[in-house]
Amino acid sequence: MRSIGADKVINYTQKDFTRDGQRYDLIIDVVANRSIFDYKRALNPEGNFVMVGGTVRSIFQCMLLGPLISKIGSKKLCILAHKPNNDLVLLKELFEAGKVVPVIDRRYPLNEAAEAFRYFGEGHVRGKVVITVEHNSKN
Repeated sequence: MRSIGADKVINYTQKDFTRDGQRYDLIIDVVANRSIFDYKRALNPEGNFVMVGGTVRSIFQCMLLGPLISKIGSKKLCILAHKPNNDLVLLKELFEAGKVVPVIDRRYPLNEAAEAFRYFGEGHVRGKVVITVEHNSKN
């Protein structure tokens, strides 16, 4: 994260930054698992919180309450949603060249998809959760 410009990177398993009294201009959380009010408390008066991923509870809370909190105050709380990338050829080249390496936390077969979603929803994922599909060709 520092290599792409973050001033401070916090390991959520070691520190609860929402309760240490420090305030931030921008919080980007990729595993959001706290209440939206915790993030609001940790922001400077004109601060912004962006959720990139998180628990189902956190996502719904941010979708429902984020716009209301943002409208009645100066703090902005939102979810980052992105349309599919049009540069898939470039991404393919970056993956093939080893310049982009995905971090995979766990893999689940398709018949364990419910367990994969449960694990993801716990909010402790440290990479991507992959559901694999096995193809059986019967010729």
